[in-house]
Amino acid sequence: MEGFQISVRMETHRLCSKTRLQNLASFAVSVAAGASFVLALPPYSILPLALIPFAVLAVFLRGVSPLKAFSLGYVFGLGQFVPGLFWITESFQVEADRFGWLALPAVFGLAMLLSAFPALACAIATRMTRAGLPSALSLASAWVASEWLRGHILTGFPWNLAAYSLADWTVLSQAASLVGSYGLGFLIVLSATLAGYTFCPSDHRLRRLRVAGTAAILIGISGFGIVRIAASTLPPEGGTRIRVVQPNIAQSAKWDQATRDENKQRLITLSERAGSFDLLLWPETAWPGFLAEDEGARIILASLLPESGVLITGSPVQEETATRTTYRNAVLAIASDGTILAQYAKHHLVPFGEYVPLRGILPLPRLVESRGDFVPGPGPSTLAIGAGLPLVGVAICYEAIFPGHVVDGATRPSWIFNATNDAWFGTSIGPWQHLASARMRAVEEGLPLVRAANTGISVVVDAYGRTIAMIELERSGIIDARLPRPLPPTPYARFGDWTAIALIMFAWIIAGLRLRLQKPARLTSIMT
Repeated sequence: MEGFQISVRMETHRLCSKTRLQNLASFAVSVAAGASFVLALPPYSILPLALIPFAVLAVFLRGVSPLKAFSLGYVFGLGQFVPGLFWITESFQVEADRFGWLALPAVFGLAMLLSAFPALACAIATRMTRAGLPSALSLASAWVASEWLRGHILTGFPWNLAAYSLADWTVLSQAASLVGSYGLGFLIVLSATLAGYTFCPSDHRLRRLRVAGTAAILIGISGFGIVRIAASTLPPEGGTRIRVVQPNIAQSAKWDQATRDENKQRLITLSERAGSFDLLLWPETAWPGFLAEDEGARIILASLLPESGVLITGSPVQEETATRTTYRNAVLAIASDGTILAQYAKHHLVPFGEYVPLRGILPLPRLVESRGDFVPGPGPSTLAIGAGLPLVGVAICYEAIFPGHVVDGATRPSWIFNATNDAWFGTSIGPWQHLASARMRAVEEGLPLVRAANTGISVVVDAYGRTIAMIELERSGIIDARLPRPLPPTPYARFGDWTAIALIMFAWIIAGLRLRLQKPARLTSIMT
């Protein structure tokens, strides 16, 4: 009897050890899968990795408890966000003596916070599957819901969405004009999940159905993109001539008193190069001072313009009231006589960069020195910048990462101007990821986008998200181009994220109809 008990204990210990090793292996592979997704994003844009990480995650989630699913989703998120956001450390090195020690804690802290979203998605998807719902639809729906929440909770941070893995693949990204980036993410995760399940034990018929489902989604996305681009009858260029200036001023020198005059002269010299233009476009906070209050500076800059030309430039703005002075990160449109035609104030501010959340509670400094926190503007708006010139919607820097929050729905512009300063992030992958977000806004809205960046990447993008001209990182120069023409409002431009919701509801309705027509167990086995 005693020998039997010893034998049972040994076997139990062996099984427990095996289970622990299997758990460790599943966590390690989930971390690696999350990290590999970063390689699907620009500047790498390895297309198969848009699907493989989610396929691997879906396979590991089969049959596990919601608690383990939460853990697997969390480590997947850590794998995705730590290397995907490591470029943030560059910003802490601009003033390394003050903030260098915060670089790693900031990245790991932010990654730990953001990883809660994929973790929650995996737990909810597993719970839905246990309730008898198709697991492929459950995971895709829960994942997109978590991305949407990540883009809206508190100040929101929809960085590196699943859809951005297709930003460099013009044909495949066109579906965002229908269902936006969130809806495109749903299609990516759904197709990846079905593809992953083809490697799970099943009969040949189920495997064929899963392959067919994956193929149908991918062919649908590709076919729509091919037809949309081929059906375009618009001439590639409009009549407005633009000049984009990229001065390439290091962040450490941008506000330095010793180099301020030199920085101004660099902007002026580049703007004076031979050639003609109607619009002169400068980056975010290009002018080191309060340009709205400096009439003399505006007169000097007006001399750079043709008679009917306009300068659109970033500049901080201060507003005096009876009780206090407020500051805004703004873009000004200046006429050839030095008058200010229009002004836009950034409404989506960067936490700890432009303001400190809960300043009365958190005793933390801002990374950017100024006289005070910036105050947000009222929201997206369309600017009229002069007779004969097209209406423009402005997104300053970080604002371009928010789907559906760039264009004023009341008055549609003819193009989007993204003034930005990515000098904080050097030559890391951060500026490329930022550009990918901006290009997806062009596809979603059906509007051309022009980006003026201090150190790069400055681009002219057409309404299909295609890059017409570019100045790469840490180069000074100009882009002279014709402004691409806008397309008619896309479904996403008209209805916003409701198009993604409609897509998800349609997928669930189809699944529900099949549940009524077929045996529930059979359908569940197909989708799981």
